[in-house]
Amino acid sequence: MDIFEKCYDFTKVDEIKAMGVYPYFHELQSRQDVEVVMEGKRRIMLGSNNYLGLTTNPEVVEAGIKALEKYGTGCSGSRFLNGTLEMHLELERELADFLGKPKALIFSTGFQSNLGIISAIAGKNDYMICDRENHASIYDGCKLSYGKMLRYSHSDMEHLEKLLQSVPDECGKIIITDGVFSMGGDIAKLPEIVILAKKYGARVMVDDAHALGILGETGKGTADYFGLTNEVDIIMGTFSKSLASMGGYMAADEKIVEYVKHTSRPFIFCASIPPSNCATALAALRVLRKQPELVKKLSNLSSHMRKNLTDKGIKIRMSSTPIIPIYTYDADKTFIITKKLYDNGVYVNPVVPPATAAGECLLRTSYMASHTHALLDEAADIISKVISLFPEVVNHE
Repeated sequence: MDIFEKCYDFTKVDEIKAMGVYPYFHELQSRQDVEVVMEGKRRIMLGSNNYLGLTTNPEVVEAGIKALEKYGTGCSGSRFLNGTLEMHLELERELADFLGKPKALIFSTGFQSNLGIISAIAGKNDYMICDRENHASIYDGCKLSYGKMLRYSHSDMEHLEKLLQSVPDECGKIIITDGVFSMGGDIAKLPEIVILAKKYGARVMVDDAHALGILGETGKGTADYFGLTNEVDIIMGTFSKSLASMGGYMAADEKIVEYVKHTSRPFIFCASIPPSNCATALAALRVLRKQPELVKKLSNLSSHMRKNLTDKGIKIRMSSTPIIPIYTYDADKTFIITKKLYDNGVYVNPVVPPATAAGECLLRTSYMASHTHALLDEAADIISKVISLFPEVVNHE
């Protein structure tokens, strides 16, 4: 059998393109902002994870330019060897201080952070107990480890407890959860998770990729939001969202960080983040610390859009974060609606299986602190106009 047979038999993309509704890889011809130019036309951006709107912040942009001028374009090596800049260490210190943990470690991407942390921590006699709606990088981190992964139904604490009860006492165990779930926008039941972890002698790791800059009075994330910073063992996150850059991190006790730093293959054998990425992440973190009001502004704008959509009769998946999913149910309808929105000047992200269950397809919309009420009102009107063309979606029970 030819190993490439699966490639030639893969026809789904061709089918979607033939329908004229292929929604991926649109060409961005402007900055990542609340309004963008894609393929020659203005679009209102409702599909970015640039939650605090810092990708165009003058301080952040200037920091990247200065780092390029001082350090050049790259480090040409791993952190383990020649690739550690003084700025990498500076960012780690400021992250640890901001998150209330003794030590932090930065990785080259957010995805790689989960690969590197989980594969290093979980050995052959260990169990990783994961929420079913965790990010793909958590799943792949578990696959890369020598431990055994167990999955509990989304935010189902009764199921989580049953799984914890099934783990042999002599085995190590860690509960891993997204803080804010990337597709649904809902928040993990962290207080209940912490109680169960204590009861069964498990550790807790929270992926705060979509929570940093969003949750907590000053944007410190899920653990701070619940007042549980000292009860969460590992906080993981990314720079590619609220911090407007590229890279990722972990924050934990010093011994845990040092262990990962010296045993994690995805960390040791990967080049460090370029100077410009490091500098922009550091600058964005400093903007967040100086302007915590951005967190409240983002929350208010998201609430405005949530009310706007519900007032227009649009069925959304309720959340209290800047991720607002709109139900479309059927995959083909989701692609068609996404295309019509795009043609009418609104960019959103279609969510279809395997990212969601069959029959529960969504349009994932997400918001930035730099949006305005006028832009959101314009987008809501367009969304309402397009979705009203699909009564089977509007009237779906």
